[in-house]
Amino acid sequence: MSEEVARPDKTLQDEPQGQAMVEVDPTATAARSGRGGSTAASSVVGSLLRGGAGRNVGLVIALVLLCVVGIATAGDRFASTANLLTILRLAAVIGVVSIGMTFVITGGGIDLSVGALVALASVWATTLATQQMGADYHWIFMVSTALLVGAACGLVNGLLVAYGKIVPFIATLAMLAGARGLAEILSDRKTQIISVNPFLDFFGGSLIGVPVLVWMFVLVAAAGWVLLNRTTFGRRTFAVGGNAEAARLAGIKVQRHTVALYVLGGLCCGIAAVMLMARTTTGSSTHGQLYELDAIAAVVIGGTLLSGGRGTIVGTVIGVLIFTTLNNVFTLNNLSISAQSVAKGLIIVIAVLLQQRLAARATAP
Repeated sequence: MSEEVARPDKTLQDEPQGQAMVEVDPTATAARSGRGGSTAASSVVGSLLRGGAGRNVGLVIALVLLCVVGIATAGDRFASTANLLTILRLAAVIGVVSIGMTFVITGGGIDLSVGALVALASVWATTLATQQMGADYHWIFMVSTALLVGAACGLVNGLLVAYGKIVPFIATLAMLAGARGLAEILSDRKTQIISVNPFLDFFGGSLIGVPVLVWMFVLVAAAGWVLLNRTTFGRRTFAVGGNAEAARLAGIKVQRHTVALYVLGGLCCGIAAVMLMARTTTGSSTHGQLYELDAIAAVVIGGTLLSGGRGTIVGTVIGVLIFTTLNNVFTLNNLSISAQSVAKGLIIVIAVLLQQRLAARATAP
């Protein structure tokens, strides 16, 4: 009897580990598998909603709700094709400035001089001498002048911040005052009318019914997205903005990269100056008033951290559209510019508070 009992035990010991015969209920296995798959799918969806995609979805919903308010309060005046093109045309100029601002802020800086740079570039590109060269040879001289002025001022900002060790707020504030003052000196505080018709015909025209200015905004935004998300330059920008010292230890030339970011921001201001010149047919020292506020607001609303290290071009574009649509709704309902400014200020504060809350939640154990 004892041998009969011992024999099965020995058989079990001789079985390879993990090869024991176990009866499994296929229904239970399928149920567990289904629960595991649904849990994995829900976690993926949750991570997407908590990330950049979720923020962009929230911005799109806000933009749609704003459009609904516009249709409800202004009716066909808001929903017309002409008004839609007006919104896009107005968004294009500040949108290009905001793309450059996105790079600067993502890299851990700030630029308060963008409006003044737009004014200076527009004035310098519409002086009598520049327009005469544009008329005699080609209007590309006017465009080149605006781009060079913007990039040169951005270079000065970058050198002051990176090598002069001046706080970005102070350095760009000084550039704001200096560039605006220089624009007033060059123009003698007078509006300079553009007389080069080929320039106005090209940039004031349309392509398949959409203004050229809007196409320029689309191209700049697409190029900015590729540069920030698909190149080494973009990865270095995130690294420098997230932790400059760690980026330096990793072999990134932080000072040189910081200068490049401000030059890029200035170049975007030059492009915006060309677009504003085409839209208004003038160059003026009053161009770009409060563009720094609008650009920072759009960038912050879009999800770029003011402290640097995280930025999104798609969010910036949606943020620009939100603010431009908001201004349009206010204008159609005869609300004052002061009310628009109050609304912008409140939106900026709310956006920053939300950023801080989300950042604290993300770092919480």
